[in-house]
Amino acid sequence: MKIVDVICSLGRTGFYFDDQRAIKKGAVSDGATYIGEPVTEGFTSVRQSGESISVMIVLEDKQIAFGDCAAVQYSGAGGRDPLFLADDFIPIIYKYVKPVLIGKEADSFKQLCELIEDIRVNNKKLHTAIRYGVTQAILDAVAKSNHILMCDVIAKEYSTNVSGKIIPIFTQSGDARYENADKMIIKKAQVMPHALINNVQEKLGYDGEILKEYVEWLRNRIIKIRNNDNYSPVIHIDVYGTLGTIFGNDNYEGIVEYLDELEKVASPFKLRIEGPVDVEDREKQMLALKEITKLIDDKGINVDIVADEWCDTLEDIKYFADNKAGHMVQIKTPDLGGINNIVEAVLYCKNKNIGAYQGGTCNETDRSAQICAHIAMATKPDQILAKPGMGVDEGYMIVFNEMQRILSLESIFNK
Repeated sequence: MKIVDVICSLGRTGFYFDDQRAIKKGAVSDGATYIGEPVTEGFTSVRQSGESISVMIVLEDKQIAFGDCAAVQYSGAGGRDPLFLADDFIPIIYKYVKPVLIGKEADSFKQLCELIEDIRVNNKKLHTAIRYGVTQAILDAVAKSNHILMCDVIAKEYSTNVSGKIIPIFTQSGDARYENADKMIIKKAQVMPHALINNVQEKLGYDGEILKEYVEWLRNRIIKIRNNDNYSPVIHIDVYGTLGTIFGNDNYEGIVEYLDELEKVASPFKLRIEGPVDVEDREKQMLALKEITKLIDDKGINVDIVADEWCDTLEDIKYFADNKAGHMVQIKTPDLGGINNIVEAVLYCKNKNIGAYQGGTCNETDRSAQICAHIAMATKPDQILAKPGMGVDEGYMIVFNEMQRILSLESIFNK
């Protein structure tokens, strides 16, 4: 079935763009915003409204497939593409993407994605957000053309089997790390709470004491309100490189000693720590996480290290996985561009026996979250992020409900 048109519309995301460098340099949280001067190119304030672009593919039978272009909350940081503003990029889609797709048969997800990945503007690939949203729409178009689910398209083209159960969902709290933790426990989120530990003075403590107190509170809170059942979530904390700030990025012994203490506080719950250091260089970041991971394993400490910063592209993910730079790698979905790269990244990590965390950002949309649920059900990562937003309930609902729909429909369609 042929593609006959491509139409774009301006959209909002479920969160904001934040200037990560400005926050690390001391921008002060003030209600829902930050006080301080932006540092990263393109930002006009430390926090500004998140933007998206809906890309709608019209098929010759008048069916409409769509996906949403979106970029991560911390755009422009850690080697990522620049700030994604819809007014700047809708003309790019019309000029460079639309002519490539019109007239093509919506019969192969892989092949159409390769066409988008191969487009160059001034000798550069399209912005990751454009490739992300356009390939979502392509997946939907191929599914609609074949009258099957999006997850089944992936399973067929990549020789996988759709999961018979939902993928564990990781919920993130934002700065409301206490109130939102209760929501997670009530909903029995399998992985929680992220906690947004991106500031030493307010959230970590110069000796790590603030985070330690929070983890102790969280442990006790889970036990108190889980209704004496077997609910035992993984405690996953993102520290945004701040352990390196207080202990030194190359003080691996000091960092691991602190993680050993933190693991004891979190017990009996499994502990994951994302981004213990951020050395602002890809190779150095890999080497640092490799050393920290090895030291943890050698000492028999029950903490998983999760790679995030400087692990942005499919090639980066392979690089970190090959070198065992972390026990788990976050596949930050918008950063990979085409969603075909997400599929390949999850499958690569699983083949290398490295944990696959199919993540993303709070700064996505309901549509990108739904499509990511299809990718996860077809590839079976270790966990999937609840998104968008930081309110817990909404993002968890979107991802949980979409996976449950898939389970119900698969049981009928594939009898």
